[in-house]
Amino acid sequence: MALAAVSDDGGAAQGILRRQALRESAARTYARALPVVPVRARGMTVEGADGRRYLDCLSGAGALALGHHHPVVLDAIRAVLDAEAPLQVLDLATPVKDAFTDELFATLPPGLAARARVQFCGPAGTDAVEAALKLVRTATGRDGVLAFSGAYHGMTAGALAASGGAPSSGSSGVTRLPFPYDYRCPFGVGGEHGAELSARWTEKLLDDPKGGAADPAGMILEPVQGEGGVIPAPDGWLRRMRDITAARSLPLIADEVQTGVGRTGAFWAVDHSGVVPDVMVLSKAIGGGLPLAVVVYHEDLDVWPPGAHAGTFRGNQLAMAAGAATLAHVRENNLAERAATVGARMLDRLRQFATGRRWIGDVRGRGLMIGLELVDPEAGPAGAAGNATPVGHAAGAGYAAGTESATNGDREGPPDCASPSEAPPHQASLHQASPSEVAPYELTPREGARRTGAQGGSAGGAPDGGAPYAGDARAADLPADPELAAAVQQECLRRGLIVELGGRHGAVIRLLPPLTITDEQTEAVLDRLTDALDAAIRSRSPLPRTPPPRCPIRPAARRRPPVTRPAPYDRTAIAPPKEAGAGPRM
Repeated sequence: MALAAVSDDGGAAQGILRRQALRESAARTYARALPVVPVRARGMTVEGADGRRYLDCLSGAGALALGHHHPVVLDAIRAVLDAEAPLQVLDLATPVKDAFTDELFATLPPGLAARARVQFCGPAGTDAVEAALKLVRTATGRDGVLAFSGAYHGMTAGALAASGGAPSSGSSGVTRLPFPYDYRCPFGVGGEHGAELSARWTEKLLDDPKGGAADPAGMILEPVQGEGGVIPAPDGWLRRMRDITAARSLPLIADEVQTGVGRTGAFWAVDHSGVVPDVMVLSKAIGGGLPLAVVVYHEDLDVWPPGAHAGTFRGNQLAMAAGAATLAHVRENNLAERAATVGARMLDRLRQFATGRRWIGDVRGRGLMIGLELVDPEAGPAGAAGNATPVGHAAGAGYAAGTESATNGDREGPPDCASPSEAPPHQASLHQASPSEVAPYELTPREGARRTGAQGGSAGGAPDGGAPYAGDARAADLPADPELAAAVQQECLRRGLIVELGGRHGAVIRLLPPLTITDEQTEAVLDRLTDALDAAIRSRSPLPRTPPPRCPIRPAARRRPPVTRPAPYDRTAIAPPKEAGAGPRM
């Protein structure tokens, strides 16, 4: 149907959705949770066929680094079309391809760029993963692969086998290792100690002749696990993986399909740690929103024969032109640095908002790759025992998540609202008295230990600038709540905000806004998301609630005047949603 034929009353949109449900595969995913029929888009704003506008925090799963229809991307595409250049050339050399390769190599870690080779693949990240695995197997003569729990590398056979959710029948030759996941640490300790145990486990397994690991051709990892729940790998842990693999002549493959091109606050996510991998798998944003995927690797690995990997659409000239323009624009305008700044601000305010809301188990991320893990506070060992439950635990400080230490300093979860010694939690009156004052809240054992440097953590602080870690795992005892996450996603949609779900159980709200997000759009995203969270939480709560204080979401200059101190009330309360009607529009 032509766009001009789509009416504004929503009738045509409903017809399109019905026909999609009748004709498309049962394997479709996003269309089930997001019943939107986009007809126009620019920047971060998407307009549906019914006339509603949405702020897009999905960004094509991170493929749209500059948002929709960015002028530099459109100009690059028009230049190819106006020149009547060929659109598909297999692996033949062209000026467009040469310019893309120059720009790509200019952004790579210097230790790799000087001796790099590039293989253009079929236009999807999963094909590039297949090529990377084939490459290291050819170069080493070995077949095994070291991969990590929670990973996602694609949906083709080899990439899926290396992913965390792979069926056991398709994972022969893959040895799965524990990924450092601070909030739900596989060793039950988290933080620096948990990351160290993960590294030690890997080292001992590789050196144990009876360890059971297939002879590995290489190790593949994501610097930030995206589909796994927005879990940043600690910088120190990444350096340990580099040391472990280098000492054993194992190629290290960094899957930067979603983390690349400024997404995490550095051009490539490995840049945070200074690690130089042997192989980098790149896709999504490198094509400027069009299909493109490549493998970049050290020249010493370039031993496979001609035709060892190929693909009909590996010569997509429009994608290379759009990709070169995107890479140059991100580099020349310091958009990676802006992603770090804006992401830190969003994380800070979301952590403040999470204070006192026990349904938000964890707020974490790096740059503009942000996740909120939702939990059921009325189930699980911690809730049943009547002990302290997680109130906006903010994993991701320092070494424990390798995040924000460069831009935010030492982070200890939600910022101080009042000194814990001023009044016991059950006696404190909650209020919002001034822009610099936020209400006190109950500390979990982990948060309390981080503030006081209690035994069990690193008294001197984490190596990457983070706060001490107590080693108390009770905050992660609460089960994930995918139903609540789905409800939040729908409440966001009603308010004109598109978000993605992910994580082990689909209980992580994921934000992937374009790097070009403005300050005004940042505030709108935070307002809509926090309203949606409160609305969904309130609908799930079986008990009558009175509102807790809202942590500031807008800058100080835009806050309301101080209000009088209310009487004490139930500290487990939640705030009702704003009366938004049909939801705000952009």
